[in-house]
Amino acid sequence: MFPTAIESTDALDELLSTPTAGVIKALAQLDGDILILGVGGKMGPSLARMAVRALCEAGAKRRVIGVARFSNPKLPEWLEQHGVEAIACDLLDPKQVAKLPDAANIVAMPALKFGSSDRPADTWAVNCWLPATICQRFAASRIAAFSTGNVYPLTPVSGGGSVETDALAPVGEYAASCVGRERMYEYFSRSHGTPVSILRLNYACELRYGVLVDLARQIMAGEPIDLTMGYVNVIWQGDANAMALQSLAQATSPPFVVNIAGDETLSVRHACQQLGEMLGRPPVFTGVEDDKSLLSNGSLGRELFGKPRVSIEQLCQWIAQWLTRGGELLDKPTKFQTRDGKF
Repeated sequence: MFPTAIESTDALDELLSTPTAGVIKALAQLDGDILILGVGGKMGPSLARMAVRALCEAGAKRRVIGVARFSNPKLPEWLEQHGVEAIACDLLDPKQVAKLPDAANIVAMPALKFGSSDRPADTWAVNCWLPATICQRFAASRIAAFSTGNVYPLTPVSGGGSVETDALAPVGEYAASCVGRERMYEYFSRSHGTPVSILRLNYACELRYGVLVDLARQIMAGEPIDLTMGYVNVIWQGDANAMALQSLAQATSPPFVVNIAGDETLSVRHACQQLGEMLGRPPVFTGVEDDKSLLSNGSLGRELFGKPRVSIEQLCQWIAQWLTRGGELLDKPTKFQTRDGKF
């Protein structure tokens, strides 16, 4: 089904946006257009294109609209070429949000994480005030809202990760603002009856960014890899896209909550050893694995939306080949090793 290597950015985008049968079925059963807010981020373009492709395969004639400030001036043209209508909008301006077209289905992706320690007010505005604006503007819509596994505390590795019903115990101001984001969606879902799905993602990865890319680049540079955060969840971004779009059909009031995570608790040491063999460079380690890590149990998502199609071994092979060939990188580190919540 998948190639042994991904030779170009175009080929990568094609794979990331390939819809599953589950996505095609879910979107075919929903009425109305899809409006993707914050489409300019790492996941947004391929998720938007996947929605277009799924609707086409389902024979459903509906609009997919991507909204962002578009700091990348080339992105609107790319979206339009792939069937996504692009609308420039500062989502922090309620007057601009009010002018956006109505849509029955909303995918809310805006977030602020990196640099949040130095810009706490901006972080809270994006992560809490903006969701309130979205919920008020689109009270009559169905909303799939991205959140993060950072709302959970560090948990014992032997426990298999936090489940959706576990108490939230955020570490640091960024994670606290993410709990605030979820509370805004919950409040407006309950008060307005808006169907919402909340997606706790932990961590999406492709070939230009992600936990495995961070580790592979450290190996190639001969940099020591800190093993204190010794275990992590990783999921192919294409699989995360598919789960997120399918979650629209699960939206309820009060909100439906689901972890989007890989199907294994990945050992950082083992992943680095795999990558090192593929890259021909042994990893250098420092520290030892703590008995607690930031981990999410993704069993509910797999039960509802299907198992990830891409294995960790396959993803490692693609990444090693991509980096060896000098493939494009986004230079957006995950900072997954952070344990004090300061991003």
